[in-house]
Amino acid sequence: MPVWMTRRDDQVTLALHVQPRSSRDEVSGTHGDRLKVRITAPPVDGAANDHLCRYLARLFGVSPGRVRLIKGATGRNKLVTVGGVGELPEEIARILPSPGDPVSDQ
Repeated sequence: MPVWMTRRDDQVTLALHVQPRSSRDEVSGTHGDRLKVRITAPPVDGAANDHLCRYLARLFGVSPGRVRLIKGATGRNKLVTVGGVGELPEEIARILPSPGDPVSDQ
């Protein structure tokens, strides 16, 4: 498991580096020891945090109420939990290292 993700039963915790005001919403790789997520919302009055939670809910196929921002409400580095997760979305699974591969920064 990479350092930016922990999984316990159906709950996934993600350490994120969020880039607001992007041209599209996407998981774009890693940024140091965090998963990099780009979102279109501006970082104004919590709009980026709300947008991030809705995007992650769509990505994981869960209701928005299953996504919680734990840390980082005012910064780019955030800690988020997603509950009710079955399989990981392809956008995240493709970034995971294969078994036996060294963990590297992409």
